[in-house]
Amino acid sequence: MTWWRRQGLRFRLTAVAAAVLALALAVSASVLLSVLDRALISTVDDSTRQQAQTVRVHADAGTLTSPITTHDGTIVQVLDADGRITHVTYGADRLVPLLGAAARREALAGGQAVFVDGRPYAIPGPLRVVVLRADRGQTVIAARPVAEIQTSIGTAGRVLLVGTPLLVVLLAVASWMIIGRTLRPISALRRGAADITHTARSRRLPVPESRDEVHSLATTLNDMLGRLEEAEQRQRALVSDAAHELRSPLASIRLQLEVALGHPEGQDWRETAEGVLEDTLRLHRLAEDLLALARLDERGGVPGRREPVDLDEVVRQCAERYGEVRLTACDPVVVRGDALDLSRVLTNLIDNAVRHTASKVEVALTSDGTLTVTDDGPGIPEEDRERVFNRFTRLDSGRSRDEGGAGLGLAIVRETVRAHGGTVHLEDAGPGLRAVVWLPRG
Repeated sequence: MTWWRRQGLRFRLTAVAAAVLALALAVSASVLLSVLDRALISTVDDSTRQQAQTVRVHADAGTLTSPITTHDGTIVQVLDADGRITHVTYGADRLVPLLGAAARREALAGGQAVFVDGRPYAIPGPLRVVVLRADRGQTVIAARPVAEIQTSIGTAGRVLLVGTPLLVVLLAVASWMIIGRTLRPISALRRGAADITHTARSRRLPVPESRDEVHSLATTLNDMLGRLEEAEQRQRALVSDAAHELRSPLASIRLQLEVALGHPEGQDWRETAEGVLEDTLRLHRLAEDLLALARLDERGGVPGRREPVDLDEVVRQCAERYGEVRLTACDPVVVRGDALDLSRVLTNLIDNAVRHTASKVEVALTSDGTLTVTDDGPGIPEEDRERVFNRFTRLDSGRSRDEGGAGLGLAIVRETVRAHGGTVHLEDAGPGLRAVVWLPRG
């Protein structure tokens, strides 16, 4: 079995096809010869029995001729009640019956034709013998040589014996060629995959023209390569943007500390500590956001938990932490997911609304699972409402790091809502902006 597993797919398929064909042809040849032999013998038996019936009629009527004439070369012997031969066909033995007394009784009891060796009667080959009983104790014995049938069956067997291996060889050759052509697109896929390296990530595997399983495989693999390339690009962009975002607060901390250490006599250390603390908090928020995105990516779009969550309780708890937030509606809603992740979604939306609102922020939860957070600030142009969900995206009005974050809040919101099977979008609140989140009820 180890040797078999080491062989190529082309060889194994060809060998299996050839073996199956050889077995099928062998069984078919055996069945064919058996059926052919039975059919020919049955034909001979019917013809011989018909001749014996004709002779018996004449024997019963006492009109037998001497010698008896038959049109198909059937050998006939008519015996009287004492077992003596009284009438025969031309050339038949007049002294010795084809069947002895015991054999005749057995044949009459069985009612079937029997084989008899014809050589003792100067007849080459075997005979097929039928025995019938006539009136006045007479017995009719009819026989036909079957040497020609056996010769024909032997000839057919030799033809099949020679032809079957040739057919198997022809099929093996044809299978080898057809399987080779079938596997050629797979070889092309293998060569294409070998050519794809870290420096040629945008390349794709060749797709065959035929609409078969190989075409589907190539298409699926290309889709997978596209997703991998997109994920790698997102990862590179994330690393680049994260490095850029981390550099600014780190540079600010370093500058403040260098100035303080360089001029300690005129330095307000409390002010310096407050500035360093502010930049440290910014680093902490950025690290928390990056960690949240990493966990979402690691889970592959699946929430950390799938348990019943009272969304209305989450909304109330989050809204109570903000003095400028007014809860206009909070219907009982139960969803399945992670309560901490859903709380983070609402917190991020409220933080954004509070950061940009002019006077008020309204939060509402309806019974169909729709959550809205509305502010009366400057809003977002319609063409930018989808772009702000991308990672590290900040519009020009929100680029100040003293006011805005790193541009990860809405990205975390969308990834979390998608993981819970919901949707999120922004719409005009006239004035202001409304964030609409829909979550399926659990």
